[in-house]
Amino acid sequence: MELPLQLAAEVQRNVLAALVEDIGGGDLTALLTSATRRSQGTVISREDAILAGIAWFDSCFRRLDPLTVIRWHARDGELIAAGQTLCEIEASTRALLTAERAALNFLQLLSATATATRLYVDAVADTGARIVDTRKTLPGLRLAQKYAVTCGGGNNHRLGLYDGILIKENHIMAAGSVSAALEQARAIGRDDVFIQIEVETMEQLAEALDANATMILLDNMDLAQMRQAVGLTAGRAELEASGGVSLETVRAIAETGVDRISVGSLTKNVRAIDLSLRHSEG
Repeated sequence: MELPLQLAAEVQRNVLAALVEDIGGGDLTALLTSATRRSQGTVISREDAILAGIAWFDSCFRRLDPLTVIRWHARDGELIAAGQTLCEIEASTRALLTAERAALNFLQLLSATATATRLYVDAVADTGARIVDTRKTLPGLRLAQKYAVTCGGGNNHRLGLYDGILIKENHIMAAGSVSAALEQARAIGRDDVFIQIEVETMEQLAEALDANATMILLDNMDLAQMRQAVGLTAGRAELEASGGVSLETVRAIAETGVDRISVGSLTKNVRAIDLSLRHSEG
């Protein structure tokens, strides 16, 4: 799958950083093998998951050996099963040994994010609510993890502080009121930047609606408050629920009628998917 230019550039940046971190002045153990020898490897999944991170995986090997050949039997976003062969690799033995850990780290991490996302997406199926991520990502891997969220069927919130305005409690306090904060945000915002405001009470919600807010974040409201907020809003703005979201609670939250549910754990609480790279002789 061809990636957008910004993401393709990010893949190269991520991979270079990972290889430099791991290799440093050189892989001393790989020197035990001949520089001209070539070998094969096979990646096997040891558990069911949603695959994500192929571009990062491939780039790890091709940066060290441009002649690397990788044959994939699954694509990003697809369900993979325990025991499934995901791909076969042919590369220089040294490249295969040196890049293995970084390549698997990317594939295991991003597949974990995609898998967690799919669980949430499936949990709210047929409710109309969308699962969105947050900025609670691993440092340096923001775009990679947000890509993985989309592989799992989720949606991206703002990428960073530069492409959206999210007015929180402290911003409202500094501005003086909900309506004043919205007015100031509109004065500095560009047409391509969305503006969202966080509210904690029905009074703040009413003030935001009166100020023509189009995106409102319901912060840590209980189910009764969310249902009340949906009724009060009556479709005039997009509502997002945030705080206290888990797989056990997300369905009930979605059934209140909110439009979006943001889940920080998609990218923050990551348990790597168990994958194995098995080597064979060249």
